[in-house]
Amino acid sequence: MIKEEDIDKALSFLRDNAEKDAAARANRLYMQEWVKVVKAQQQSLSAASSVAASEIEAMCSSAYSIALDAYKTSIELDEKARFLREAASAKIEVFRTEQATRRAEGRAYS
Repeated sequence: MIKEEDIDKALSFLRDNAEKDAAARANRLYMQEWVKVVKAQQQSLSAASSVAASEIEAMCSSAYSIALDAYKTSIELDEKARFLREAASAKIEVFRTEQATRRAEGRAYS
């Protein structure tokens, strides 16, 4: 059985982390686009004769690798926040179900 104080904590967690979680999502989306920018910048530096060859050079560059690592980190932070939000929401939903069940059982015995 989930206690009301646990629900209060879950609700507070959701409220208190909303801004930080939004920033994590925004950073993830930004980094997703930044990787494309870095790739394009690296391709523009290439002296390769074909687009495919310049793309390969760009994707092998250290700048692109650094951008990918930063993108990976942003995904990890965003996903961690999402999983924690889902856990808090699930706890609230279980509590709601328990309360509804208790009310229904109370009516059945009345």
